[in-house]
Amino acid sequence: INAEYGGKPEDVMPGIKGAKHSLPSTPLGGMVNKTGGKVRLTFKLAEDSLWIGTKARTEKVNMSSIRTVVSEVIEDNPEYHILGIQLGPTELSMYWIYWVPAQYVDAVKDAILGKWQPFF
Repeated sequence: INAEYGGKPEDVMPGIKGAKHSLPSTPLGGMVNKTGGKVRLTFKLAEDSLWIGTKARTEKVNMSSIRTVVSEVIEDNPEYHILGIQLGPTELSMYWIYWVPAQYVDAVKDAILGKWQPFF
């Protein structure tokens, strides 16, 4: 997997190893997808949607349709993670995002998977 994501993007957000921050009020940007395209994640919590923005398009995904979220530390840069968001029924539908700042990984998982969401 390591060969796929290339070098650290110049505009990547600073990563903090071992920290746990809540989601910022602004989109998470400066990350890249498996083809090297820039990726921005915007969380619309009130609408239960995640917007995955690239230069070409913005995909609006209902968070309840996301099957799972996985992450893996980037070994040479442990302040960043690789994040996989499963958008469909099988692992083939995993959308990989590279250079996710470590301090936001748990907050991203919680927002998408609903760990801390209130039940109505």
